[in-house]
Amino acid sequence: MGGLKVTLVRSGVGRPKDQRAALLGLGLKKMRQTSHLKDTPAIRGMINKVNFLLSVEEVAEEPTLRRRRRPKASQSEE
Repeated sequence: MGGLKVTLVRSGVGRPKDQRAALLGLGLKKMRQTSHLKDTPAIRGMINKVNFLLSVEEVAEEPTLRRRRRPKASQSEE
């Protein structure tokens, strides 16, 4: 199973709420932002919903998952 390289080429401003939600689900917030995703039926469905706003390329390797760092808890010294 390969991966997909998805780039936002047209803006989601003024689009219906469900299309903007699909863009966020793909991890795209800004113009020309690229996201590397696994090729799954759920991802393909989101891409099909907003395909006129995207550029999609198939890549051979699967994307590596990056973990988000948790913000450090502020510790007050008393």
